Amino acid sequence: MHDVLDSVQKKPAWLDKLNAAQRAAATYGSRAENAGWNSGPLLIIAGAGTGKTNTLAHRVAHLILNGVAPERLLLLTFSRRASHEMIRRARRIVAAVTARTEATSDDEAPGVSRLTWAGTFHSVANRLVRRYAAQLGLQPLFSVIDRGDSADLLDLARQELKFPAKDKRFPRKDTCLAIYSHCVNTRHPLERTLTDMFPWCAQWHDELKQLFRRYVELKLAQQVLDFDDLLLYWHALMQDLTLAQDVGSLYDHVLVDEYQDTNTLQAEILLALKPTGAGICVVGDDAQSIYSFRAASVENILQFPGQFSPQAEVITLEQNYRSVQPILDSANALIAEAPRQYQKRLQSTRASNHLPRYVTVLDDQAQAEYVIERILQAREQGVLLRRQAVLFRSAHHSDVLELELVRRNIPYVKYGGLKFLEAAHIKDLLALLRWADNPRNRIAGFRVLQLLPGVGPANADRCLNAFEASSFDWQALAAYRLPSADADGWRSLVEMLIALAAPEAPWAGQMGLARCWYEPHLARIYDAAAATRAADIEQLERIAIQFASREQFLSELTLDPPRASGDLSGTPLLDEDYLVLSTIHSAKGQEWDNVHVLHVSDGTFPNEFATGKAELIEEERRLLYVAMTRAKYELHLLAPLKYYVTQQARHGDGHVYGARSRFLTSAVMKSLQPMTWPISAAALHHVAGVELPHIDVAARLRNLWA
Repeated sequence: MHDVLDSVQKKPAWLDKLNAAQRAAATYGSRAENAGWNSGPLLIIAGAGTGKTNTLAHRVAHLILNGVAPERLLLLTFSRRASHEMIRRARRIVAAVTARTEATSDDEAPGVSRLTWAGTFHSVANRLVRRYAAQLGLQPLFSVIDRGDSADLLDLARQELKFPAKDKRFPRKDTCLAIYSHCVNTRHPLERTLTDMFPWCAQWHDELKQLFRRYVELKLAQQVLDFDDLLLYWHALMQDLTLAQDVGSLYDHVLVDEYQDTNTLQAEILLALKPTGAGICVVGDDAQSIYSFRAASVENILQFPGQFSPQAEVITLEQNYRSVQPILDSANALIAEAPRQYQKRLQSTRASNHLPRYVTVLDDQAQAEYVIERILQAREQGVLLRRQAVLFRSAHHSDVLELELVRRNIPYVKYGGLKFLEAAHIKDLLALLRWADNPRNRIAGFRVLQLLPGVGPANADRCLNAFEASSFDWQALAAYRLPSADADGWRSLVEMLIALAAPEAPWAGQMGLARCWYEPHLARIYDAAAATRAADIEQLERIAIQFASREQFLSELTLDPPRASGDLSGTPLLDEDYLVLSTIHSAKGQEWDNVHVLHVSDGTFPNEFATGKAELIEEERRLLYVAMTRAKYELHLLAPLKYYVTQQARHGDGHVYGARSRFLTSAVMKSLQPMTWPISAAALHHVAGVELPHIDVAARLRNLWA
């Protein structure tokens, strides 16, 4: 590590804003003999708030400025927003170095506009699978279906196999999809997935295997791929040595953000891309690995250096630019007790005399009252509501608080709700485009046909069977008579689909054509809510303009959708300000001035369902660490004493006492300020300097028996 730091002492001026560790990471490697940049495998351990994005953007800029062709850089992230932010920062750096600081768009910064391989794992997989579709036994015009459609297709297979008719309760479609996804992404056999994650479904092992086989057959017949298939096909592509070398030859450098969030499939793909480690750079923080329920594995980042010979260089970023030191001291003390980790101690230049608070309250109601009191106090001191956040382990933990916020007229937004694409009217319109794009997409066709008045599942199914028998000929569909459907409505639908499906039809205007057909049905189906939903569709049309083709629009929107829609926007967004409520998983990557963490008690941290396995307990420790490191200036950990027993009488008082979280050891507690709320009346008088009388109760007791 010191050798690497020494090598960047003579630095160009554009690296001045980076600290020594960041510069070492950004410039790791050496200039190639002819042109470009050589480097071995590099792991950047970026602690919370240490400038990870800035460091990675500087490395991208450094590679480009040293002759690496931008189109030969593969930049993998977990959201489109992250890749866009990385490109934006790299563009600014390159523009400044080349004396073009006025550059404001991608094509003004030399080379950066050619970062054509920057995107999410799934979006890059989509491009590569289409590129090698013939080798993978696919048609290039396959469709990508979202989680909702995947579950519906699984449910169709489930109905075909008559599993719901079993004597005992069979898992629902969403559970089946979760089991399937976990098997694919962890590469674990079904038996292990059921034993480890879904033990209540273990009795259905044989039926689930049969169900998943049928699910695969349906996808192949319809030429549709789900999210997991994209990675699975990319992984399969990399198992053939010739194809793996061909794919790997596309890139000189591979950079991966948030490596701690990768699953087994993604890690194996990366190693197959660059088996020697040449040019591979991954950035992440093992202390923030909290997504095992999505099949992410902390082992990927812990074992990364040893995958190569010689081992990968490890550079640790410890200078925190977010939080005051007392908050970091608490977070450091918490994570220091993890048995397996990359050792680091976050340091801040921001000093403070106020320790984070560990607040004991009576119950859920008292917890809500404390949070609201502190939030309003901070607001009066100039801290906007939206600069304050309340974080919790599970979405229902904020129920009592939300009721109190409504009662006191405090606006708020809550993160972790429905996504834009889950809104029914958006799924309707996208189904039109998906069916035109891929006539084999039975799920899309099934949804579209039922938009017509009088058409139910049975008629839609018969129509699709006839369409399939005609080898998916749109003209044959026009000749089909759909029972119960309005003749004019049926004719206008088929005419629109034929227009959309024409190979020579330009993408421009297709969204408008689909919208015009759909609007009367929108008004009929959604009645009073139609106006709000129509605004969403107009927004979707504006989004569509940004994409070069229908396939790109459908794929990218499915793989990385926006997270809100107009009909889900509440009154807080119309207010001058609003408080932020969020699950901790949704809060990762965010920061606020003041943070309140609810229910920091055993049973929540760690969660009661995690206590059976050591690795899950450690993930719960990391989850609390992520929550604590979201705070910049104030951190409040709330611990209710009473948890009321459910299913008791309305005015019942049956309860159990909450135990202090096992993560709050004596070492951690030394970094916190313990307090009880509300403060007793006696304590308030004492604080006010009032001298209280003393009563000799002992003497009175003795006098009783004199």
